[in-house]
Amino acid sequence: MIAVEGLAKRYAEVTALDGVSFAVHEGEVFGILGPNGAGKTTTLEMIEGMRPIDGGSATVDGLDVAADPRGVKARIGIQLQASSFFDELSLVELLDLFGHLYHVQVDAHALLAQVELTEKAKSQVQTLSGGQKQRFSIAAALVNDPRVLFLDEPTTGLDPRNRTEVWEAVRSLAADGTTVLLTTQYLDEADHLASQIVIVDHGRAVATGTPTELKRRIGGNVIEVHAHRRDDLAAVAAALDALNGGEAAIDEATRRVTVGVDADGAPLVTALRSVEAAGVEIDDIALRRPTLDEVFLALTGRAAAG
Repeated sequence: MIAVEGLAKRYAEVTALDGVSFAVHEGEVFGILGPNGAGKTTTLEMIEGMRPIDGGSATVDGLDVAADPRGVKARIGIQLQASSFFDELSLVELLDLFGHLYHVQVDAHALLAQVELTEKAKSQVQTLSGGQKQRFSIAAALVNDPRVLFLDEPTTGLDPRNRTEVWEAVRSLAADGTTVLLTTQYLDEADHLASQIVIVDHGRAVATGTPTELKRRIGGNVIEVHAHRRDDLAAVAAALDALNGGEAAIDEATRRVTVGVDADGAPLVTALRSVEAAGVEIDDIALRRPTLDEVFLALTGRAAAG
């Protein structure tokens, strides 16, 4: 459905995007993951035909974006990071208005039902909660029955409940066959929604794959120890360093220490003995697979958020 090859964007001496490539299949949710300034929005705007392509190519539903941007725009829906609507119009009236702009007949109530806003049909946007506003902006992006829906940071600034509401709406759209391309700096969002992810950092694609494949890239497992006292974190880290020969990571806020270990063997008992030998009291210890946060840190040397 989407094919991106060597996409590049330059501003004078600054290279904002440097040879990004990936493919999105029909009906899947594809995530572009990276911190602020990584090039996520620039990538979306070039594929959408909103920003000129300086290098490489992009096609959407078989149409070359550079050669036929109007044709591409007719087949896609776009939800921006922030949207503004006419204050005095109801949700139904706004959707009818957008339908007229696309020269299509809109079933506004059906669109609202898709994002679970049926009961808000006569309400105005300013009366909606944050999650409801985001879901309505998704409904507005669906008025032309797009083949592909672009979502740029769809849950930024939302509380956990509202984020979950938006996630449910995205899953429902994908289940109905809509191809979704979204950008996010939230690792858990990419993990929950996307079947494929490209990690972008400083304008480059540093890794592509399913969440499971990306987690396997850094290999092994992770030992996580929750110390009872914050003052014991350094001692826990030293015990785990001696176990693994690597450097343990300390999170003072949660009183947790993590370190990567080989997938083979049974390191959990050894780790527990090492920590106990240091005379440290712990609340829990666990062996788990790496998270996307740890994958991103390993690949880029920094956290995704920020």
